[in-house]
Amino acid sequence: MGWDAEHQVVVVGGGLAGVCASIAAARLGASVALVQDRPVLGGNSSSEIRVIPGGADHSFPYARETGIIEELRIEDRFRNHERLENGRTNSIWDFVLWEWVTREPNITLYLNTSARSAVTEGNHIRGIVAEQLGTERTLRIAGEVFVDASGDGTVAASAGAQFRMGREGREEFGESLAPERPDGRTLGSSVLFLARDLGHPVKFTPPPWAYDFPSDEDLPFRDHSRISNGFWWIEFGGTLNTISDNERIRDELWKIVFGVWDHIKNHGDHGAENYALEWVGSLPGKRESRRFVGDYILTQHDLEEAPLFPDRVAYGGWPIDLHPPEGIYEAGKPAQIHPLPRPYSIPFRCLYSRNVDNLLFAGRNISASHVAFGSTRVMATGAVMGQAAGTGAFLCVRYRTTPRGVLREHIWELQQLLLKHDAYIIGLRNEDPEDLARKARASASSWAQGFPPGKVVDGVARPEDGDFHQWASDPSEPLPQWVELDFGREVRVGAVYITFDTNLDRLVDFGPAPECVRDYTISVWRDGRWVPVVREKGNYHRRRVHRFGPLTTTKLRLTVEATNGDPSARVYEIRCYERG
Repeated sequence: MGWDAEHQVVVVGGGLAGVCASIAAARLGASVALVQDRPVLGGNSSSEIRVIPGGADHSFPYARETGIIEELRIEDRFRNHERLENGRTNSIWDFVLWEWVTREPNITLYLNTSARSAVTEGNHIRGIVAEQLGTERTLRIAGEVFVDASGDGTVAASAGAQFRMGREGREEFGESLAPERPDGRTLGSSVLFLARDLGHPVKFTPPPWAYDFPSDEDLPFRDHSRISNGFWWIEFGGTLNTISDNERIRDELWKIVFGVWDHIKNHGDHGAENYALEWVGSLPGKRESRRFVGDYILTQHDLEEAPLFPDRVAYGGWPIDLHPPEGIYEAGKPAQIHPLPRPYSIPFRCLYSRNVDNLLFAGRNISASHVAFGSTRVMATGAVMGQAAGTGAFLCVRYRTTPRGVLREHIWELQQLLLKHDAYIIGLRNEDPEDLARKARASASSWAQGFPPGKVVDGVARPEDGDFHQWASDPSEPLPQWVELDFGREVRVGAVYITFDTNLDRLVDFGPAPECVRDYTISVWRDGRWVPVVREKGNYHRRRVHRFGPLTTTKLRLTVEATNGDPSARVYEIRCYERG
């Protein structure tokens, strides 16, 4: 069979999990195909559906996901003028994602391209067959390793990967939140809307096909006091098949949305006199369909007890958030929210197929029970799983092995690569033997109490267990301030990785995070003086990587000339490599 394209890693699905998987693999050197069936990237977070990414910071302080997803969020907040709320996502976010993908030279992006099936040899995928809308092309794309981050998992299912759909019974895993008996029901799908205050009264006449919700009693337990940007509880389809019945589900959701808007405008005083409906989603935001089976199935117990799996590569922290399959027609509460005691780890064994040997997963379709899925399904959690899957796919290529081979022989390297590229793994520290900074002695021009300079080389790049793991200069001392690494011998430095503070407890609304360093200089000690090798102005990102030289030196200094508003210079980590 001839191929139209051949890549080392093929990622199916351009939601946040697929985007992060693709970028992770490409940055490490793999050639990547990213196949997305829509004209934009982002999946449920895109301007087509407009659900904002949720994650562990919903529940826990300083728990926001870092790595690639943090780059994307920070860039969007710097560029965007719109508030970060469901229903308000605009095309600025879409184009941040597109830019981050297309600027990677190792990624070939296939938009409007629907991956329809896998080409297999036994339990091994050789390639995929995809249809590209607009060009009328059928594409055959070959690969060595495949990541299905598409949500529904069409390619994975066509390859014969084992999957589940529906709810396990209580006895299978001993989950108290599972129904007594198993069934084929799932969480439903939602469509959001956006309304604008026009400053003058606006009438609304519902179309004849809109459903009728004449009183608040017809929407029990469903708060609709904030009327401008839709409601997650407009949900339907959990009693149907969210794949094969997707068109029917969308049509029903439209009828519900217009009926709810009619209720807001015409039944009771909701403060909506001046509001007009501006946008209604055309794609259902799908919560659940197939969940594929890996070497381990994450369960309610794993989320509540939060064991630190030896092969952990990602984490979650959203509560177990289960919705009744009846959706808006459930007379009771629209969700059962079960808080968790702490963030939990996600093992690599949940991110690859039990029976297809070169297939990984990322996003809502990973190996988890329905109850555990109630937490793992959210998009920021999917993004960090995507970065882990993409990094794992790169190692499969590097060592000509399978994901299970990575688990058995290269899991430490996978974990350390993720940490190097700013992912967080609960309880793991930087142990990279190539990082010259690990053995350096740190000093600084000043520091705030509890924020000494040694924190930049302590192996943790975010707050954890009550320790900020950060150097912060004395706020009473004016900038510039510096932190210095003394290697104690001559070393060759050609790359410096710096992790700044973008406030992981609260994502900035607009512009740069005040805590983030803005202007700085990296200098090396040569011939009895400090020689600048990097001068940076206008930074607002958490992670910066600078490559130069390499140069021989005994000391390296980071001088912070300005922040984006905070009086202290704040640095979580500095890494130094001969080659980065």
